[in-house]
Formats: sequence, structure tokens, C-alpha cells
Amino acid sequence: MNDQSIREHVAKLLAWDDAHVGLDAAVADIPEPYRGKRAGAHSLWELVEHIRIAQHDILDFTRNRDYQEKEWPKDYWPATPAPTSAAAWDESLAAVRRDREALQQLALDTTIDLTQKIPYGQGQTYLRELLLVADHTAYHVAQLVMVRQALGIWK
Repeated sequence: MNDQSIREHVAKLLAWDDAHVGLDAAVADIPEPYRGKRAGAHSLWELVEHIRIAQHDILDFTRNRDYQEKEWPKDYWPATPAPTSAAAWDESLAAVRRDREALQQLALDTTIDLTQKIPYGQGQTYLRELLLVADHTAYHVAQLVMVRQALGIWK
């Protein structure tokens, strides 16, 4: 097996859009009035923020020896169904993209053995955490599309 090839596949998986819609397409051109509307259990804002919070939490865990575990579910969802402003929406998406890039760089970092246990974890490996982010994001991207369909703002 080629280590570099596997790393590249994992990095690509974090922004995957080969077999389904990717995050960037799922959040493209959402009119501001719809961002806080619920269609089902969650609004688009709640889903975007949840993706951001969970992804950042996992990134923090992989890099921070002093990581502090969050309380589930309270600390993983926003307090309100709507963003406070268009700027809050934009910043949340920018943070998702920044952290995704950092995770992709972690996947490509040959100084890290992806199968190695995270020294301060409880048996988790770097590869497990990267796959967890990809899987978690894909699940909620599907929800974003479903909410957009229900709101009548999906292509």
C-alpha cells in the first residue's frame, strides 16, 4: 500500500463530493431569510453550526494535549435556530472551511502515523478521527439538502 496515496484519499474524503453533494454545494446560495427556518428537527443554521462545532472539537482533540471534552449534546448545537447576522453565517462557514483544511493538512502530514493512537486519547487514532469527521459531515450534509428541499430552495 502506498502511504501517500492513502493520505491523499483521506484528505479528499474530508471535502468529498464524488458520490453525493458536498458541503460547499449544500450551503451555496441559501437566501438569508431561510437560514433559521426549521423544516423538521433542525434549521440550516443549526446544522451548519453543529458541523462547525463538532469538526472543530475533533480537530482540537487531535492537536491539543490539554483538550477539554465538551458536554453532549448541549455544547454541540447552537442556542438559537437562526444566526444573529449574515456575518455570523459567513464566519461559521469560513471556520468550517479553515478547520477542514487543517484536517486535510493533518491527513497529509507524513510526520504523523495516522494509525498511531493519539497519546492523550483513550485509544483513538488520527485516522479514526479524520474518518469520523468525514462521516459526520456527510450525514449532516444530507440533512442540509433535505431541509433545503422541504423549504423549496434546492435545485
